[in-house]
Amino acid sequence: MATSIQIQERTLDILKKIKEETRSVSYDEAINKLVVSTAKDKSLGGYLGKRPLKWILNELRDKSDR
Repeated sequence: MATSIQIQERTLDILKKIKEETRSVSYDEAINKLVVSTAKDKSLGGYLGKRPLKWILNELRDKSDR
């Protein structure tokens, strides 16, 4: 199902460059490649920092569960 969206001229220029750089045949393919590559680069390792596990668990529970 094809859908139309409104984007700014600047965004279109960026999307055209991404399409060209990724050698995509469509804007849809270019967007998918961009999203997948960005998701692979992100890691949640260390997201919680060096907090003790007990502190993390206490924050997750409701007061009524304690």
